[in-house]
Amino acid sequence: MSHKETERVCIKARKVYDWVTRQVQVSPKSICNSDLEGIFACDWEHEEDANIADLLCEIDPKIGPLAVECYLSDDHGRKIDVMAAHHHRHHKGFICKEIEQPGGRQSVDVELPDGTEIELQRVKVLIKGFVTVQLVDAQGRVRCCSKALPFATVQTFLLCAPDGTELDCHVTYFECDSNLIATDEFSQLDVTLALCLDIQMEADVKLEVEAKICRPREEIIEGLICPPKQFPEQCPEIFPAHRRPR
Repeated sequence: MSHKETERVCIKARKVYDWVTRQVQVSPKSICNSDLEGIFACDWEHEEDANIADLLCEIDPKIGPLAVECYLSDDHGRKIDVMAAHHHRHHKGFICKEIEQPGGRQSVDVELPDGTEIELQRVKVLIKGFVTVQLVDAQGRVRCCSKALPFATVQTFLLCAPDGTELDCHVTYFECDSNLIATDEFSQLDVTLALCLDIQMEADVKLEVEAKICRPREEIIEGLICPPKQFPEQCPEIFPAHRRPR
């Protein structure tokens, strides 16, 4: 191998063509009156089709008011964290993917703040998933849990997205707010989600770069107990190198 410090090499890398972030607010359809019947399952005896207002009237007054909380879930109500595994396009019940358009992405002429004109592409993105609502007592115990409620929104982005590029979607922040109004005459559940989306257009490219070949470092081993075996010093002047002349 050459002794030069660096050499010209060709590598394959994931190139980012464009990158934007956007805060998105989306709500499942507000659920009112009769639509709330049977949507909550609670941890005390009740009729399956009971309205949430009737269920709340049955609870022991000593428990006190219940907090209304919500979280991102799959279609079975199991909590998911789209940020934990650096979420990409799909994670269980959550989807963030590009909507294919007939004829491909439409190009749009855009004028930048400095007056420069540039051609970008219109990219449509589907964000879809489920949210589950639970009623929690003062001790933090979940007393009632709803069915998984679906939500969806379509967002349009103007991006540098030539043919061959692919959408890479990350969720960097998620917040859920829910409110339950339950009286004898009226019941309504409202849920609002706030998502911060990290949107990138990417493609694999091959680059020629000046580089130095990497070598593995020496391994550091932890927990050695036995010292290496020490042998007595030898006498190399006489053995085995020394030989008597014939």
